[in-house]
Amino acid sequence: MQTKIGPNRSEEIRNLFKLSVEELIKKSEDHLVVTNTLDELYEYLAEEMVAEFRKSMTKAEPTAFIMPVGPTQPYRLMAEKINKERINLKNCWFFFMDEYCDDNDELISTTHPLSFRGQINNLFFNLVDNELLMPVNQRIFPAPEIINELPGMIEAVGGIEVCYGGIGIHGHVAFNEPAADIKDTDPRILDINDFTRTVDATRHGLGGNLINFPRRAITLGMRQCLSARKILLMTRNEHSGMDWANAVLRIAALGVPGDDYPVTHIRDHKNYIIATDYATATSPATII
Repeated sequence: MQTKIGPNRSEEIRNLFKLSVEELIKKSEDHLVVTNTLDELYEYLAEEMVAEFRKSMTKAEPTAFIMPVGPTQPYRLMAEKINKERINLKNCWFFFMDEYCDDNDELISTTHPLSFRGQINNLFFNLVDNELLMPVNQRIFPAPEIINELPGMIEAVGGIEVCYGGIGIHGHVAFNEPAADIKDTDPRILDINDFTRTVDATRHGLGGNLINFPRRAITLGMRQCLSARKILLMTRNEHSGMDWANAVLRIAALGVPGDDYPVTHIRDHKNYIIATDYATATSPATII
């Protein structure tokens, strides 16, 4: 499928890599937050999310959020803050971004080590005092049986207040990989981009096991992500020694919007933030 792109990306990224971190931040005009360390990045993300949960307690109507499972590190920090401050989440609705599917387009089991549904309880829900948690029916993962109902479910609770998430190596948000007219997509099951599979198979202690890494996923569409009243996305290299995120960060922050990097469509949104750490914001040692 042909994708719509803006300029020549090869020349664009070479020019973007010429910018210092300080120039990158300045040109991003308050849409880019760069912390000194990864720990500071995770603390920033946790506090930003908890701040929105605090606001939800003052509202009469439900407050809905699109939530990722990764990055996982902020969830423990969030749980600690929620318990300490006694932040009541009962007015919150969590619409999780995505989940892996098997080759038959069924959700992978919650016992699968990559399952987002399987991870989130230990990462977050089991750590929050039960009296502060929202009901289970307000924690929604996309699933084949409700795939066509999800847009209406989101609309019924007043739309998305904030879309949180990560940015993949090819600019995917949720599992919205490069494709024509990507910004107009709704929930669906799709093939995972080979670039995404390769990077993820080397980041989770899997030893590059592409053979058994899931090939399919179910995802909310870019339409749902972009319709949020606020968007907060992040990307980072982690401590793995792989500098995979430097390019996509700069394309997300300053690249011309195009279907070849879906994240660039947030640039048409009025209220978005991209967050990263200083190491990821730097240019790589070699520019090709």
